[in-house]
Amino acid sequence: MPVLDEVVAANTEYVRTFGAKSELALPPARHFAILTCMDARLDPAGYAGLSEGDAHVIRNAGGRASDDAIRSLVISYKLLGTAEWFVVHHSDCGMEYFTDEVMGDLLEKSLETAAIGADGFYDVGTGPGSSAGKNVEWLTISDREQSVVDDVRRIRNHPLVPARIPIYGYVYNVHTGGLEEVAEATRVGRAG
Repeated sequence: MPVLDEVVAANTEYVRTFGAKSELALPPARHFAILTCMDARLDPAGYAGLSEGDAHVIRNAGGRASDDAIRSLVISYKLLGTAEWFVVHHSDCGMEYFTDEVMGDLLEKSLETAAIGADGFYDVGTGPGSSAGKNVEWLTISDREQSVVDDVRRIRNHPLVPARIPIYGYVYNVHTGGLEEVAEATRVGRAG
């Protein structure tokens, strides 16, 4: 069955059992937000004990504090009342396996999906590619814990983020399911 058919069938079942979820309030019930990676192995509802309507979950490649992620966090507190934020990166993140230069080179060769081998990613497609990838800051990760500190610091220092919101920094361990605090990140994110 194609993925489209699977998604439509799953949605039909979801609608059938939707029930009182239509009554959930717009603001998150537990008043917090999580910025985390889009990696399919991460289940923020599972690792943070969330039910629908509990929290905002903002996801992108690496769980990085990009301009768009900060935009979402600002909307989260300013319009919807979140009062605490978590930045959660994870072990074995794909963003640790390449650099901006590698990504730019791969895209310049072709727009096909790359492969990964012992020496990292390599292109298997035939052109055309695009040099536009060389103009993107991909927010890759060379030091996992430091990237959490850097992202918490970037959020904390943003002029639209109030000092009263604590920002906690964690790494999710994909082998154990545990959240491991990055103490320096949480220190940097302390409410003031």
